[in-house]
Formats: sequence, C-alpha cells, structure tokens
Amino acid sequence: MNASVNYHVKKPFTQAFEFDVDGVDGNLVSPELVATSIKVHDLRNSNTSPNFSTHGITFLEKLGPVPYPFSNKDEQAYNKEIEAMLASQINAKDILVFDHTIRIDDENASRRPARNVHNDYSEKGIKQRLIDLVGKQKAVEYSNGHFGFVNIWRPVENTIMSSPLGFICPDSISPKDWMTIALIYPDRQGEILGVAENPQHRWFYKSKMRVDEGIVFNIYDNKGVPHLAHSALDMNENGVESKTRKSIESRVLVRY
Repeated sequence: MNASVNYHVKKPFTQAFEFDVDGVDGNLVSPELVATSIKVHDLRNSNTSPNFSTHGITFLEKLGPVPYPFSNKDEQAYNKEIEAMLASQINAKDILVFDHTIRIDDENASRRPARNVHNDYSEKGIKQRLIDLVGKQKAVEYSNGHFGFVNIWRPVENTIMSSPLGFICPDSISPKDWMTIALIYPDRQGEILGVAENPQHRWFYKSKMRVDEGIVFNIYDNKGVPHLAHSALDMNENGVESKTRKSIESRVLVRY
C-alpha cells in the first residue's frame, strides 16, 4: 500500500510546535515538515504478529467499545479496563493512566490526527513527566527499577476508514534520524522526538481497525524495549470513507 507522511527536517536548532497560539483553541504553529510518499505493509491479513517485549507493540482484539463521549464515571471505568489490559498483555504491575486524547479528523476539531512522524516523548521529556506524575522521590524509585510509558490507541464509534495509525519498524531507524522537538503550550512546555526521512524505514499498519480492536505501543522504556515512531497515514481504505476518523489515545506510566 502507498501512503503519505510528514517527516521532520533536521535543523541546527531545536524546533517547536506551538499550540493554541494567541489564545485560540486549536491554533497551531508547526515546524517544517516534508510530505513524503512511503510504502506501508498491512498486517490485517499477514502472518506477522509483533510482540511487545521484542518489537514494542502489540495489536489487541475482542475489546469492549470505548465509552464516548466520556463522563467522569466512564473515564474511571475505562481506566480500570486499561489497567487490567496492561497487566495481562505486557505484565505491567503499577499502572497509572494520566492522559486521554480524543482525535477527530475534522478541520474544526481542536485535536486532529497527528500527521508528523514522531515519538511521544524525548528523554528529557520523560524525566520531567515522571517527576510531574509521581514526585522526585518516587521518580528515583521508578528509575532504579524497570518502568516505561505506553500508549493505548483505539478507534472510537466507527471502523477506521481513513488516516489510520502507522508505525516504523524500530530496527529500520538509525539513531541519526531522531531529533528533539519542543511542544509549547500556553501554560507549559514539553518535548517529543521528531523523525527525519530515511528510505530504509519500513512502515506497517493494520487496516480497517474496528471499535473492538486496539494497539498498545511503547513510547519509552528504561530497560531497552524499543519505542516506535508513528504517524497518521494519508491514504484511503476501500469502504465508506464518509465516516469521520475518530480515535482515542491514552498515555500510561507503568512499572514492571
């Protein structure tokens, strides 16, 4: 399958995404991105089955639907589902769900699918996020053991018929492909990893993901489980493309 993604461009300085600029919700200033055509392997009817401990990703099936829109009660129940899911799927022990982001592929949505090739955190971003979540003393305890950050991605309401989530095989990325990208919000600042184009990258995805399916993928691990560069893919699946792509991603701190 062919798709298009937006790679970052390396610069001699740290670039940034600026969110909600001038106090306007969804107003975004972006660093330079380059639209690039790629080939992407569909896992839907493939014998390939990625393993979390080896590949940093696993695909899930036979899940209950995501409650949407979220009420506080729904969110608490969904967090419990995530805790049980990660305990069984990746043998996580301490599990802290700390963020849910709904993305809707509509020009009026405040959060649309992320179309830049990236990983959710840099090393610096992880250190600060860990302290923010558990405090300095407990952050030391986590760092002395085995911990990580994972992302759970799920379709919401409808089967994903356009802009599915795609990933680069970790063993096809060179260390020089990564770069730090600042995230500047009105009230805080974070940092992610952007990815530069490399023809050696091998992309994969799962087509037509249903509301009973999901993805657990690694975004940081202090013991070497690979993290995955990812992006929404600009491609059209065969089917009813009038259904707007809606998804939820949940970020989770885990200790093994």
